[in-house]
Amino acid sequence: MPVVLREAWATLVPDMTARHGPLPPLMLAMTVITGLVDAFSYLLLGRVFVANMTGNVVFCGFGAAGAPGFSLLASAVALGAFAAGALAGGIVVHRARAHRGRQLQHALLVETAVVAAAMVVTLTSGEPYTGAARFTLIALLGLGLGVQNAASRALAVPDLTTTVLTLTITGVVADSRLAKGPGRRAGPRILSVVAMLAGALAGAAAVLNGHPTLPLLITVVFLVLASAAAIRFARSDAPWTRPLVTA
Repeated sequence: MPVVLREAWATLVPDMTARHGPLPPLMLAMTVITGLVDAFSYLLLGRVFVANMTGNVVFCGFGAAGAPGFSLLASAVALGAFAAGALAGGIVVHRARAHRGRQLQHALLVETAVVAAAMVVTLTSGEPYTGAARFTLIALLGLGLGVQNAASRALAVPDLTTTVLTLTITGVVADSRLAKGPGRRAGPRILSVVAMLAGALAGAAAVLNGHPTLPLLITVVFLVLASAAAIRFARSDAPWTRPLVTA
C-alpha cells in the first residue's frame, strides 16, 4: 500500500495506543464543521467568515476601502467574536490541561451549545438573515469556532488544525518527493483539505438548494456525536491523554 494511503488510513482509524490516540479523526470531523459553517456564513451572512480569520482580516481591508459587497462591521464582529471564543476556549482547555480528553470534551460541549443557539436563531428569525439576526449569527458562530480553534491549538495534533490550510497545502507540496523532501505526512494533510472541501461543498449545496438551516443542523449533529465520543474518552487514562511536553 502506498505511504500516502497508509498515513490516511492511520489518521481515519488510529492506533489507540499512539501519541494522539483517537484525536485525528475527531480533528477531521471538526475540519468538516469549518467548511459547513463558513459556507453558511459567507453565502447567507454577507461575505463574512466565522472560522477562517485570515479571510476576515482581508475583508476588513476591502470593507474599509469601500469595496461593494463587503462589510467592515460584519468582518469586525466576526473577528471580535472569534477572539472572545478563543479566550473562552483557552480558559477551558488550560483548566483541564492535565488531560487532553477532558480538554476536548469541555471545548466541544461549549461549542455545541453555542452553535445550537445559532441554529435556533435561524429557525426563529427566518431567511434572509438581516439586522440583529445576522449579527447575532455572526457573533455566535464566531464564538463557537474560536473555542474550537483554541482546543485544536492545545491538542496540537500535527497537520490537523481544523481551520488553516495554507501551510497544510504548502506542506503537501514542499515536503513531497518531487521537491526532494521526506515525502511524509501527506496522508493526513490531504485528508484535512478533503474534509474542509467536503464540508464547504455540503454547506453550499444545502444553501443553494433552499435549505439554509441544514448546514448548522449537520454541524450540531457532528458536534453532538463528537461530544459523546469526547465524554467517553475523558474517562480514559491512556498515554494519549497526557499533556504534550513542550520545550
